[in-house]
Amino acid sequence: RKSQDYYTVLILGRDTGGGGNTDTMLLASYDVTNQKATVMSIPRDTMVNIPYDIKRINAVYNYYGGGEDGIDALYKEVSQLVGFRPDFEVVIEWAGVGELVDAIGGVDFEVPMRMRYYDPTQNLNIDLQKGYQHLDGDKAMQLIRFRHNNDLSVGYADGDIGRIATQQAFLKTVIQKCLSSITDIGTITRLVGVFLDNVQTDLTVNNLLYFGEKAILGGLSMDNVTFVTMPWTNANYPGVSMILPDVDELLEILNSGMN
Repeated sequence: RKSQDYYTVLILGRDTGGGGNTDTMLLASYDVTNQKATVMSIPRDTMVNIPYDIKRINAVYNYYGGGEDGIDALYKEVSQLVGFRPDFEVVIEWAGVGELVDAIGGVDFEVPMRMRYYDPTQNLNIDLQKGYQHLDGDKAMQLIRFRHNNDLSVGYADGDIGRIATQQAFLKTVIQKCLSSITDIGTITRLVGVFLDNVQTDLTVNNLLYFGEKAILGGLSMDNVTFVTMPWTNANYPGVSMILPDVDELLEILNSGMN
């Protein structure tokens, strides 16, 4: 451990409407002693060795049945990437993101492009204008799910990596509002309740109250929260978009902010 109170959490966002894969994967560290945090996005197209046609890391949790079996299988793959097993896990359904955003009164955010996508099979209707605006929970879910419009004429030029950048920017905004607007243990307790209603996690209420109190009342600032994406290189897997970690660059991130 880098310090006496140093913790890591694997955060998984499940696209339940689109099949249940963990399309958003974050590995976060929190150094309570020094009030520093690092959040690393693991791209969903990261190649893993599982007995499934599409060998992407986002399919692991679902392929092994979800729940504890899915988590154990995913921990194994994440451990091979980073060299350690995270202390805790958080699995959040997309609908839960909206409720958490609504619980803090929404956030103001710069939507990077006109986002329009409709998929009746998922009951998914994304309709956001470009520009700075206030996002409630429903609009927040639209933002983080968008990749491209129906005819592919508008979208992230670099695919899911671009979406990751938007998700990270949005998460920074949410954290900033939490740190600046939540100043008492009563509000922290209320948010813990909303959180627990919308996620599956092995974090206890006492764990969450401890982290919330230490972060919000202990002086954690956005200047000490670092967001990165796992360094990667193309896997050159025939016919499918796959990536592999850039080992040297990943090792530097792990040693400086995770391990």
